[in-house]
Amino acid sequence: MAVDAPGNEVALETRRLLLRPWRVAEAVVQRELWTERDPRVPPHRRIDAAGHPTVAELEESIRADKAWSSGLPAVERKVSCDVIGYCGLVDNGRGPAGEPELAFELLRRSWRQGYATEASWAVLEWAGSAGYGRLWATVWDWNTASRRVLAKVGFTETDRKEVDAARGTTLFMTRRL
Repeated sequence: MAVDAPGNEVALETRRLLLRPWRVAEAVVQRELWTERDPRVPPHRRIDAAGHPTVAELEESIRADKAWSSGLPAVERKVSCDVIGYCGLVDNGRGPAGEPELAFELLRRSWRQGYATEASWAVLEWAGSAGYGRLWATVWDWNTASRRVLAKVGFTETDRKEVDAARGTTLFMTRRL
């Protein structure tokens, strides 16, 4: 179910979750996501040797509404009111025009509780009502948990793959709405 959020942003609500815009104080959650990433994730998506991005840098990116920091809705557990990650759609140019990518990432302490699947269903429902005909997702071949989530919400593998000898193979998946 979609509800109006402050500032006319749209938030999505499920039985247990609220997907909504990030708040500046939640930059610490974003920083934790950065620190938890698998070492096989490309360096530009991990904390660098100098400790960047810092919490202050992430706070500023939320204030400035930079897409990489605030473009994907925060996933908040309604009972505990804590943010555990993000889930939403991005258009990063890797897929066909008009077909955004489903993207999600949750803190490790919230894994294996069905939150990624629940949040993904909410985004898919919203995307269908918004008129999208097809979505896609990319996932590392070694990321079995995310592959399971994508399969549960109806994504199927395509023949397209990008092989990186150091990091693994990126699989491209699609789903018709």
